[in-house]
Amino acid sequence: MKTIKSVYKIGNGPSSSHTVGPYHAAQIFGARYPQADAYRVTLYGSLAFTGEGHGTGKAIRTGLPEAQVAFDREERDLPHPNTMLFEAFKDGERIGANRIFSIGGGSIRIENEASEEEREVYPQRNFTEILNVCRENDLNLVQFIDRMEDPSLRDYLKTAWEAMKDAIRRGLAAEGILPGGLGVARKAKLLYEKRCYNESADVTMNRVIAAYAYAVSEENADEHIVVTAPTCGSCGVLPAVLYYMHADRGFPEEEILDALAVAALVGNVIRTNASISGAECGCQAEIGSACSMTAAALASLYGLNIDQIEYAAEIAMEHNLGLTCDPVKGLVQIPCIERNAVAAMRAISSVNLSRFLYSTRKISFDEVVTTMYRTGRDMSEKYRETSHGGLAQIYQGN
Repeated sequence: MKTIKSVYKIGNGPSSSHTVGPYHAAQIFGARYPQADAYRVTLYGSLAFTGEGHGTGKAIRTGLPEAQVAFDREERDLPHPNTMLFEAFKDGERIGANRIFSIGGGSIRIENEASEEEREVYPQRNFTEILNVCRENDLNLVQFIDRMEDPSLRDYLKTAWEAMKDAIRRGLAAEGILPGGLGVARKAKLLYEKRCYNESADVTMNRVIAAYAYAVSEENADEHIVVTAPTCGSCGVLPAVLYYMHADRGFPEEEILDALAVAALVGNVIRTNASISGAECGCQAEIGSACSMTAAALASLYGLNIDQIEYAAEIAMEHNLGLTCDPVKGLVQIPCIERNAVAAMRAISSVNLSRFLYSTRKISFDEVVTTMYRTGRDMSEKYRETSHGGLAQIYQGN
């Protein structure tokens, strides 16, 4: 498996696959052919179907200002649902080309090339193998991660955490209508401030966590800076719960960073053995993965044992199986923003169940990850971030 640092990428929303990845691809390609006087980028698959609503063209032109962007919605024989063809021209002649895939979470893969991000850090490929190492060496997951990663990890996690906190604070202060034409109003500030009469502690917790999740997701929808966790479309789940535990429950920042590391390890297992791309496996790969990561992070923060952490992650993923990706008008707004809040609360419920029932479980985390991937591959293409089915087709506007 790769370094867990690659799970958290800081960039502009609204989609890690559609904006963060293509932006970096444009930068890389432009640096390879600085002598070119023209560039053309052709988008295929999910990038072609939802790229306009997701701002893919804008992201590419930000990284490569001279680029002309075309949307090919006819080609079906693709090596990946998020395929881009970059071409460079000089005096009308093509001088270079690369086919680049946006593989989820802001990561890209250049066809027939290896990247530094592809370097293996963990010889273990799944959670079972990690569990065995921890048991053999009497390690918890944080200690295991510290053994495998280089010393720069801590600073990287601090940077990601600061960006997560900034997104929550900005989102809680902002008001107005999100761009894109749906007329969706920001709700985070309202949720945070609108306390019900005689509100119980549990209701307050759920409302505040939902407000935090809305805050980040609305910042993402507004194309502002967020952190993939593991994607932009699911970027509100993990920060919402951890920010609540830090700001409202008083957990120290060093423990929050440990929880972020555990969450990233779980995300890494999912990415290695399945997918975190909505275009490849539907929203179960995005929100399901974020929910699973958050459940593991929270269980770790509470000091639960490895079996309880694994069970929490498994419950969270299992009950997102089959979740479709059908964004209305190709925007990361409906149903995406609300899903972040729901997934945050589901992660908490998963931890509560795992605390008491872990010794009775029948399904391993690795089994549910494999199931998620197979489910995603079996899912009709119209439910995998193409806006050809589900809510995207049913919604008529009001």
